[in-house]
Amino acid sequence: MKSMQLTGIRQMKMFDAAKPDIQNDTDVLIRMQAVGVCGSDVHYYTNGKIGSQVVHYPFPVGHEGAGIVEKAGAAVTSLRAGDRIAIEPAMPCGTCDQCNAGRPHTCRRLRFLGCPGQAEGCLSEYIVMPQDSCLPIPSGMSFEQATVAEPLAIGLYAARLAGACKGKRIAILGSGPIGISVLSAVRLAGAGNVYVTDKIDERLTIARKSGATGTCNILRENVVEKIKKQEPLMLDLVFECCGQQDALDQAIQLLKPGGKLMIVGIPEFSTFAFPVDELRRKELTIQNVRRQNGCDKEAIRVIADGRATVDHWVTHRFSFDRSKEAFDLVAGYSDGVMKAMINF
Repeated sequence: MKSMQLTGIRQMKMFDAAKPDIQNDTDVLIRMQAVGVCGSDVHYYTNGKIGSQVVHYPFPVGHEGAGIVEKAGAAVTSLRAGDRIAIEPAMPCGTCDQCNAGRPHTCRRLRFLGCPGQAEGCLSEYIVMPQDSCLPIPSGMSFEQATVAEPLAIGLYAARLAGACKGKRIAILGSGPIGISVLSAVRLAGAGNVYVTDKIDERLTIARKSGATGTCNILRENVVEKIKKQEPLMLDLVFECCGQQDALDQAIQLLKPGGKLMIVGIPEFSTFAFPVDELRRKELTIQNVRRQNGCDKEAIRVIADGRATVDHWVTHRFSFDRSKEAFDLVAGYSDGVMKAMINF
C-alpha cells in the first residue's frame, strides 16, 4: 500500500509500505476514504512534537478519518466487509482506573492514532483499528461528514464539560475546526449570545453562518473592548480554542466574576501564564478539555439528522498524493482555510 509519512520538519514523503494485517480477532482492516488535517497533526509537521510526544521519523500522522471495512476479525460482531465507518482515534485499554471510572479519554495506557509512541496515523491507504473505534455511519452521510464528526465530538464534550450552557453569554476564541465545533455544540445546548474571534475573515464568515452572535478579527479589533460594549457585565463562559497566550489573557479579562474558562486549544509551547490577581479576585474556574469522552456517536447523530450542518467547514480538498500541500496550507493559515480534507 501507499503511506504518506513525515520525514523531517515540514517534510513529507510517500512510501511503499506493507498492507497491515489483523492481529486480534476484534480488529478491523479499513480502506481509508478521507482524512482531515487537524491542528495537532500540523504541530507534528512543523515542530516535530507536542510536549513530550516527539516524532521519530519516518512517521504517518492523521487521526480524523473515515473509510470502508475491508475485513473484520473473527470475533467482530458489529461490522462486516463493506460497511462505511467513521473512526474514533482513541484506543483505551478498558481496564485501568481511569477507564473503570468512566474516563477512557485519560486512560493510563491510551493509544491514539497518529500520536508518536502510541499508534501510527491514518494517512495511509489501509489501517487496522479495534472494532470499538469503528462507528457505522448512515448511508446518506458522506465520508467527509463522517471525518469531521471527530472534531465535532470534541466540541460536544467541551460544551458538556462546561455545564449548563442554556442562556449563557459565551466567547469562543479561535474559530478553526475546534472553535466552530464548540460553537455548534453550545448552540445546540441553547446558549445565549456567542461571540467568536479569529484572525482569518473567512473563518469568521463561517462562524456567523453557524450562529455566532458577533465576530471579531483579532488583527484589526480590540476583542475585549468590542465584546464589553455588548456585554458590560461580561461573560459566563469562554472557550479558548486556539492555544495562544494572547487568547488566554483575553479570556481572563472577558469573564465575569465566578465565570469559567475552558481550555480546549493545544498550544505549541509548554507553559501558559495567568494573571494571578485578576484570576483570584474574580474567583474564576479553569477547566482543561482532553479530547472527547463518549460524544462520538452523538456527533454522528447530530450531523445525520441535520442539527449540525458541517459541509461548509471543509474549505479545501486534496488528493492523497498532494497531502503535503494540505499540510502547508493549514500550517500557513493560507487562503482562508478552515478544514483541509484529503480524499483517497
